[in-house]
Amino acid sequence: MSINEPTLELTREAMKRKLSNVLPDFEITAKAELVFEINRLKKERGAIILGHNYMEPALFQTVPDIVGDSLQLSREAAKTLKNPIIFCGVKFMAETAKILNPEKTVLLPAKEAGCSLAASITAEDVRELRRRYPGVPIVTYINTYADVKAEVDYCCTSGNAVKLVQSLPGDAVIFLPDEYLGKNVAAETGKTVIIPDLSKPAEPVQIGKPVMIGWKGRCEVHERFTVDDIKAVREQYPGVLVITHPESSPEVVAASDCSSSTSKMADYVRNTNAPAYLILTECSMADNIIAENPDKEIVRMCSIRCPHMNQITLEDTLHALRANQYEIDVPKEIRDRARVSLDRMLAVG
Repeated sequence: MSINEPTLELTREAMKRKLSNVLPDFEITAKAELVFEINRLKKERGAIILGHNYMEPALFQTVPDIVGDSLQLSREAAKTLKNPIIFCGVKFMAETAKILNPEKTVLLPAKEAGCSLAASITAEDVRELRRRYPGVPIVTYINTYADVKAEVDYCCTSGNAVKLVQSLPGDAVIFLPDEYLGKNVAAETGKTVIIPDLSKPAEPVQIGKPVMIGWKGRCEVHERFTVDDIKAVREQYPGVLVITHPESSPEVVAASDCSSSTSKMADYVRNTNAPAYLILTECSMADNIIAENPDKEIVRMCSIRCPHMNQITLEDTLHALRANQYEIDVPKEIRDRARVSLDRMLAVG
């Protein structure tokens, strides 16, 4: 994925070929110097750059060695031999890379780069849920911090959540922390959803009835999409295919033509032909799909940028390579316990 051209001029020309339909020439010209220097220094240091699908196009299309969704990047982090690892994503993703590579240096090119979902639940919340529902397996979406992953039985991504839940024994499961993803998985696996209030006594779980105990966490980007958005675009673009991330509400997912992980969303556009596509996810993801599919009509409705992903810039990626900033550390006791739930996720695929 990265542009490894030997000169600044060739780097600039390669960027124009890839990005001219999503970025103005002056921005490409200005950022080419950063791209050239990042790729030069990355090679000099023997580093690897991992880029999540939500990175802005000037970064996503130029410097990562591997791009993809959380599951793809977790797999690559688990097997890379390169050091350091520069993770162009948010903090919980960089923590995952560190858990899977405890002896390597993992750098996050931003001081904060948090996540509204990850912030919605704590390790103590998980411990309380385990006390309330003893014996019920606990699954957490990968969008959680390391101390939460250390308290659960399994991790999952949006790409393998259904498969993982279906693989569990028994009728009940605790699924954290995304309320909407949980409800969408429950709909596919035939489970009734309970959202507990930890300030009140525990609701009983009916033995023999498929139940999902969920959590009221939401993505601040995906919760903003509505069915009215979809209706308006369908009226304006007959035959449009609507592709939605499963962190969106069940109503939005039901009104869409496809709901899947970010990487599968990109594959869906690549492998189908439609008059137009509406992509309901973080808007840089849509820009990256536009860059890679210049012959297809992508409806530019999205203006919702994740404020956390937006903290990762080319400038800070270069600074991370130069100054080893900001290094991610996960205490060994948490790291070892969290590794169990992540290994189970990777085993499911």
